[in-house]
Order: sequence, then structure tokens, then C-alpha cells
Amino acid sequence: MSDRPEGGTALAGSATGAKDAGGAAAATLDDVKRLREETAAGMLDCKKALTDAGGDFEKARDILRKKGLAAAAKRADRVASQGLIASYVHMGKVGVLVDVRCETDFVARTEEFGRMAKAVAMQVAVARPRFLKREEVPADVIEREKAIFTEQAAASGKPPQIVEKMVAGKLEKFYAEVCLLEQEFLIAPESSAKTVSDFITEIAAKVGEKVELARYSRLELGA
Repeated sequence: MSDRPEGGTALAGSATGAKDAGGAAAATLDDVKRLREETAAGMLDCKKALTDAGGDFEKARDILRKKGLAAAAKRADRVASQGLIASYVHMGKVGVLVDVRCETDFVARTEEFGRMAKAVAMQVAVARPRFLKREEVPADVIEREKAIFTEQAAASGKPPQIVEKMVAGKLEKFYAEVCLLEQEFLIAPESSAKTVSDFITEIAAKVGEKVELARYSRLELGA
């Protein structure tokens, strides 16, 4: 079933479902508006993405997302000195604070940025990360986990080179479980982000600034 709304008004006077001079499906005004609302991209960018995708809404969204992520990557070296501290308390038992940064106070005060910060705080409450990123995991913790993984893999009787690959795979899974930025993103089902880091990058692409999670703190009653 097509994602295209029924009765959409075609741009430039063309009929819904019509093709442009090059044979590609023409983007309707309704499609463009919907895509712009979901991605925050410009009208012309949305129209071009829909045209390049042959009228396929999901493909057009992917095109814009990739374009936005590429732009976000170029902003990685910028200084993010603004932002906000967001909080989340669950049932009076778990409390979380997150320090999320951006480049300007204007973006920090937007609803989009505030929702993102709250979602990350909820992620911390639910997923219980031990570290922000893998670079913060102490060397002794890594060595202890590797020793355990190596012993487990060696017990399988596999050749040494296979054991080495098994250990590397288990270590990656360990990082994905204990490092917040590498955890599976659980909070916003409407987001296509697979990890917390992907989600933050997705927001950076939407707001057009560098966005980063600087730190977090999680308190649990009795823990």
C-alpha cells in the first residue's frame, strides 16, 4: 500500500501520480509537507528527495536522513557550549539527570531538543548503563571481561583464530550493554535510530547543530 495521501495536490500543477519530464513520479504537495514535518528538511530538499525516490516516501525519508547525517558528521569538530540539564524520575524510585549540549541557546530551548534530552534520560533509567562510552570503561574492567570471554570461548574447542573472533564479538556485545551511547535505543518508537548515539546524531541533523551527550547521573533508591 502506498504511503501517498489520497487526493494530494501535485506540485507545479501536475496531477497526483503524474510523472515529470524525466519519467519520475511527481511529488505531491501533501507528500512534501508530510516529509518536511517528519524530517524538518527544506521544501525543495523534500521535493527532490521524493523525486529521486520515485515517489517512495520511505526511500525519500532515508535519502534525507543520510544527507542530514553527513552534514552532522561535518559539524563534529564544532564547540557545543550550550544545552540543558534534563531530568526524569520514575515512580519516585529512580532519578536521572543528563547534560546534553548543543551550539546555541536557541536550539537548546526548542521542543525538539527538550524531547530528545528527556528521551535520553528515560533511556538511562530503563537501560541502566554503567558508562557513557567505551573510552570510559576502565582497562581492568575490559581485561576482566576478556579473560572471562576467552575462557568461555576456549571451552568450545574451536581453533585459536576462531576463539579470538568469538572474544571480540562478545566484547562488542558487552560495550553495547554497558555503554549508554552504544545501547539499543528503547524510548522513541517513531525514530529509526538503532542506538542512542544514532538518535543523538538524528536530532543533530534535524536541528542543524552539533549535539552531544556530555554526562549523566543515575540514582536508584536502595542501590
